Amino acid sequence: MSIPMGEENFSKVEGGGSLILAWQIKNKRVLVVGGGEVAAGRILNVLNADAKVTVVSPREGLNPEVAYRVQEGQVDFVDRKFEPSDLDNVDMVLTAVDDPEASSQIWKLCKERKIAANIADVPPECDFYFGSVHRDGPLQIMVSTNGKGPRFANIVRRQITSNLPDKIGEGIEKIGKLRQMLRKVAPGPEEGPKRMAWMIKVSDAYSLEDLHAMNEEDMEMLLRFYAPNQVPRFHCLQKMKDKSWDLGCLRPLKGENETFDGSWGFSVGWG
Repeated sequence: MSIPMGEENFSKVEGGGSLILAWQIKNKRVLVVGGGEVAAGRILNVLNADAKVTVVSPREGLNPEVAYRVQEGQVDFVDRKFEPSDLDNVDMVLTAVDDPEASSQIWKLCKERKIAANIADVPPECDFYFGSVHRDGPLQIMVSTNGKGPRFANIVRRQITSNLPDKIGEGIEKIGKLRQMLRKVAPGPEEGPKRMAWMIKVSDAYSLEDLHAMNEEDMEMLLRFYAPNQVPRFHCLQKMKDKSWDLGCLRPLKGENETFDGSWGFSVGWG
């Protein structure tokens, strides 16, 4: 087998970056050491990811937001300074205290126990960084400067999100609902490649506005086209509901030349 050589054939390796992941920490135990403004932001981030959070800090060190979350029972609270036993059965540690020596000691203990940790404002003592995040329902966009300029990450994030369409999160919720319904229509693992390919067609064919406007009746109508592996345009789904559609609605999307297989009682060659 011949392998094409030359840099132009492959993506260039750019070292020095981070592996950006959507880390699933639902029901994981997260320890937050500190109760100030930085800790408040960290706490909100992990609560949004459905983690089980314990805050260790003297009560007098809690800022209003952290104190509120303690009062509301959103986090467990230990009213004292950190002790090594706090690391027992913990999956992640976040420190945000104005004590570099104590922070470094916590970092070393985490390394001994192989616990992922983030030591606020000390990039060399972090297994991961927090970025500037935009959230709209299921949509999350994170901008990271890899610890170089957190403030600038906020500026970039605002620039990106200012160009996003309204209610994009609701549109993504709809596509998620459609995927769930499709799995009921075609549940077998052997259907996996076809399901994926068909959903790609839907995502390419439908605008965010279309997805936002789609209701469950539209989804059920659209799923009738899964078996013949077709994706009618969104306006055609609307016409089908009032029986005003025509054969033009079944014309394939750009790049397709399949023949409709008769699922509607007839067979049509695209020609």
